[in-house]
Amino acid sequence: MPSTALAGIRVLDLSRILAAPLATQMLADLGAEVIKVERPGAGDDSRTYGPPFAAGTDTAAFYLSCNRNKRSVTVNHATAEGQELIRALAARSDVLVENFRTGTLAKYGLDHESLRELNPRLVYLSVTGFGQSGPYAERPGYDGIFQAMSGMMSVSGHPEEPMKVGVSMVDILTGLYASTAVLAALRHRDVTGEGQFIDLSLLDCGLASLSHFAMNYLVSGEVPARRGNGGYGGIPSQAFMCADKPLFLVAGNDKQFAAFCTAADRTDLLQDPRFATTSARIAHREEILPVLATILRTRTRDAWLAVLDRHDVPAGPFNELPEVFADPQIQHREMLVEVDDPVSGRMPLLANPIRFAKTPVEGYAPPPALGEHTAEVLTGLAGVTDDQLAGLRARGVV
Repeated sequence: MPSTALAGIRVLDLSRILAAPLATQMLADLGAEVIKVERPGAGDDSRTYGPPFAAGTDTAAFYLSCNRNKRSVTVNHATAEGQELIRALAARSDVLVENFRTGTLAKYGLDHESLRELNPRLVYLSVTGFGQSGPYAERPGYDGIFQAMSGMMSVSGHPEEPMKVGVSMVDILTGLYASTAVLAALRHRDVTGEGQFIDLSLLDCGLASLSHFAMNYLVSGEVPARRGNGGYGGIPSQAFMCADKPLFLVAGNDKQFAAFCTAADRTDLLQDPRFATTSARIAHREEILPVLATILRTRTRDAWLAVLDRHDVPAGPFNELPEVFADPQIQHREMLVEVDDPVSGRMPLLANPIRFAKTPVEGYAPPPALGEHTAEVLTGLAGVTDDQLAGLRARGVV
């Protein structure tokens, strides 16, 4: 039995920046062999997206976030020799992932139609901003644009100001959709023997992630209001300022609200018909929220967290990143790992959050240096001799 879920799967990664590299990093974490193809001399654009940079290197933390457990090969795909090398690697791969603009790789004979003739079992994933078809298919795009266009910003922020999510959320969600799509296509391939093309759009993924917000609109026709840190479930479900620091409180159903009122010594609120039931509190949102805000300002955050925990009321602190990594639950779950890096020494990495019982995510290899595995991969998989490799390097192909 394999020790990892994707042992024996080889992924040829022609992607850059964030969304698609996150997908291939997920596959690598799950045990796939991922070969990252980068431009000679420059590499993935995100290597330069700093500061900060890894200690003693010119490699940005941005690149480190989505390229662990991979091998790096430099190949110039714009040259005929480079195209032949990529074709040779694709012929011996299970999956190819790319995020070039629509139609770009077809110019070099590296599109799905061309490569499936070499390898009919190949799963070919293309991640683009707007997809392979439609009036915007040729447009470039980045995460903030898709947060704006998909409606994500329309439901984020305060009433007077729409706001993007701080992290590149559409990129991250697209990476998760992408890895799921690859796994499904591999399952289909294993049953039928046929690979397939996957067309994944960041705009589509951004819209799909609106989930119940979009569904609420489709059912009701009502445009959801922006509520800052407030939610759309029961009341309360939002951030509140305590005497010193904020917390996030969710007491959305009647049982939880009753427990909160007991913890706060305000059981009188349960006798008020405006607040006695979930639907009543939602209907009287603007009346109950100031009352709750006043109550929560009477104690410190930690005092509230202690009493709410005793009464089984869901609540959590607002944590800055130093507090996140100091949290005992985060530490217990080992979400921060350190790996040995030959240049920077000990390198911290975020752990994969998936916990398997039978095929655990085990080793973490640091993100590779540019072209670190070029000789190893090309001589081992593409049939390149040492003399040929020297010639390719002299001609700027690798």
